[in-house]
Amino acid sequence: MENPEIRLKRLQMRSWRRGMKEMDLILGPFADSQLADLSEDLMAQYEQVMGENDQDLYRWIMARSRGQAEGPAEISAVLDVISAFALGRFKDQPAEFTNRPQKNLSN
Repeated sequence: MENPEIRLKRLQMRSWRRGMKEMDLILGPFADSQLADLSEDLMAQYEQVMGENDQDLYRWIMARSRGQAEGPAEISAVLDVISAFALGRFKDQPAEFTNRPQKNLSN
């Protein structure tokens, strides 16, 4: 059985070195600030997330910002937590900064 401290450090490192910069910036801060407090069930799901393709993960997490639950059901709970954290980090930023879709108010 892996030491919990080593497990945490391994997952943090893998979170920052995904291969797709957008996922580094989503998963890295999440791992640094939230991973240690996850339940064992969510931690197991997070380990599954580490095996997923970056392009798929990005699409699934961004879909949650639109209220769509995309992605495998077995990791859905942790995808919700990651998405809420990632999108919550920028909630006080103007839409232009975050590249969030804007409503056209001129019509």
